[in-house]
Amino acid sequence: MKIPFYQVDAFTSKVFGGNPAAVCLLESWPADEALQNIAAENNLSETAFLVPRSKGQYDLRWFTPAVEIDLCGHATLASAFVLFSFVDSALSSIDFMTASGLLSVARRGELLSMDFPARRPEPTETSPILSQALGAEPLEVLKSRDLLAVFKDESIIRSMRPDFDKLKQVKDAFAVIVTARGDTSDFVSRFFAPNVGIPEDPVTGSAHCTLIPYWADRLRKDRLHAFQLSKRGGELFCENAGDRVRISGNAVLYARGELYL
Repeated sequence: MKIPFYQVDAFTSKVFGGNPAAVCLLESWPADEALQNIAAENNLSETAFLVPRSKGQYDLRWFTPAVEIDLCGHATLASAFVLFSFVDSALSSIDFMTASGLLSVARRGELLSMDFPARRPEPTETSPILSQALGAEPLEVLKSRDLLAVFKDESIIRSMRPDFDKLKQVKDAFAVIVTARGDTSDFVSRFFAPNVGIPEDPVTGSAHCTLIPYWADRLRKDRLHAFQLSKRGGELFCENAGDRVRISGNAVLYARGELYL
C-alpha cells in the first residue's frame, strides 16, 4: 500500500521554523496499530491521518510517537495546508471531524484560520514538584486539559530549562503550559509534555485553546498576537470568540513523498 505523505512546518513562513507535522492521506482507516507505528517511525511530535468523507470534509486523527491525542493544532493547520495546496485549491474552507468535534479551517488572506473549542482554565492547586521541575515559582497555576503556569515576564519563559524527569512526576494533566506577557507581543508561551513522548513541543495550537481565553480576560481584548518561544519558534494570530477560539498562522512544505506499507 502506498500512502501520500507530506511534512509541513506549521505556524511559520520559513522551513526549519514552526512545528513540523506529518500528514498522511488515506482512503480508509487501517488498524490503529499501523497508525501508531507510522507515527513512531515519523518521530515527529504529531502525525495527522485524513480520510475523505465528501468534498471539503474529512475525518482527522492525530498521533504522537507514543499515543493518539484528542486535539492538535499545528497538525490540523498542516493538514489544511496540504489539502488547499495539493488536493483541491478551489476550496475556501475545510471541515474536519475529530475526537474534539467539528474543526474548521478557512483561508484568511495569507493565513489559515482554525476554529477550535475554547478550554477556559480554572485555578487549581498542584504539587511543589511543578515549581521544582520548572526551576521557577509561578504567579498562579490553572488547569484545563493542561496545567497553565503563569510567570512574571517573558525572560523567565525564554530562559526556562525544565527538569523533564521531575516534570514526568506531574501526573494531574496532559501537559504543562508556561506563559507570560510578551515584550513585543500580547503573550508568549512554551509547552512541555514528556509523559506523552514530547519533552517540548515547538508550537502548540491546542495550548492556545487555553491561553487565548486566559489572556483575553487578563488583557481585556479579544484579538491577540502570540509567540511560542521554543528553539524553532512560532507566531500565532489569535481571537477569543466565547466558547470558541480562532488560531491563525502560516505553513510551508518541507517534504513530499509516499509511504510504503
